[in-house]
Amino acid sequence: MTTIRRSSTLTAIAAAALSLAAACGGSSSHTSTTNPTSPTTTPPSSSAPGYGPASPSPTTPAPPAAGTALKFGTPKFPTALTDSSGKAIYLFEADTSTTSTCTGACATAWPPVLTTGAPTITGGDMSKLGTTTRADGTKQVTYNGHPLYYFAGDTKPGDTNGEGSKAFGAGWYLLNSDGTKIDND
Repeated sequence: MTTIRRSSTLTAIAAAALSLAAACGGSSSHTSTTNPTSPTTTPPSSSAPGYGPASPSPTTPAPPAAGTALKFGTPKFPTALTDSSGKAIYLFEADTSTTSTCTGACATAWPPVLTTGAPTITGGDMSKLGTTTRADGTKQVTYNGHPLYYFAGDTKPGDTNGEGSKAFGAGWYLLNSDGTKIDND
């Protein structure tokens, strides 16, 4: 009976965390441009203030044995960047370089797109594809200078529930093939 209660408690905690992340969502009507930087950087030795510890997230997907494969297209956003299974990928406007500012609770709600090998892309510009080293030593995929993330609220390929959200201090957006955000406002 103790095991059932623990399982129920953990399920309730996970549901509350996802509800909190969804409640922080919103939309923005402004647009921005980015200046891509070198595709490989080393992050600072400490995490950004207010974004939690630099430790890995327990829900961060394990990187594939080979390089992460990316492509474009979801049912709602045919030009949006996805992984090879069609799961949507996002940029975080708080990231102003290839160094990720999303750690701790942020990385739980928005797990980084990780890789162990050289990432690849179908239908995109390979010269815009790169990696950055996170504080925990894992390699995060970048595109056009943006560290890339999944959204924990996207439960299946084709979901784009994180598009236009405001959470952890900035906006979250899908990316076009040119590496700029899709602003659906």
